[in-house]
Amino acid sequence: MSAEETLARIAKKVSVCANCALHESRKKAVPGEGPADAEIMFIGEGPGFHENEQGRPFVGAAGKFLDQLLAQAGVTRAEVFIANVVKCRPPGNRDPLPDELAACDVHLEAQIKAINPSIIVTLGRISMGKFTPGVKISAVHGQMRKVGERFVIPMFHPAAALHQPALKPSILADFANLPDQLNEARKALGRKVVERKKPVSQKSEKPEQLSLF
Repeated sequence: MSAEETLARIAKKVSVCANCALHESRKKAVPGEGPADAEIMFIGEGPGFHENEQGRPFVGAAGKFLDQLLAQAGVTRAEVFIANVVKCRPPGNRDPLPDELAACDVHLEAQIKAINPSIIVTLGRISMGKFTPGVKISAVHGQMRKVGERFVIPMFHPAAALHQPALKPSILADFANLPDQLNEARKALGRKVVERKKPVSQKSEKPEQLSLF
């Protein structure tokens, strides 16, 4: 079975999953989306109002900011896989409960295995806790580390900048480092390294983005 077929099967399972109580109030499950060969996998916390309505991840205000952050790193949404640690919206956008995280982890782990990304970027402290529990995101954000067989970079959730504008510079700086961190992971994994393009003068009407791919 190809990775694409595996991801489609996982998405189908997620759409009818009843492993925890979150399914009782969902409108649409949000399995995640992106190419099966994505080099970067983003993992957020859980669907919000708009995601629950549309069945797609990061489609609200935080999603628009994420698109801007991706553009800064020289990559489009179509080139990355975006998922969450839970696939159904927690009531009132509360944090997912431990049993909900455990119930949904089987789906997330299956997605990670199928995609086999070069790096995983966790967005927010909840998703960070899956890979590096017991640490403060303020102390480790933007730092890539090896967790098992995966390279993981914890980052602040894009929504954090909307509620706490003081975090925006840190988030922008972390995303600006992604191209170099991706190449570092590629080297360690024996994958093809892509040279970064030199930034062009700010006077240019069409500035060239730094390409990850």
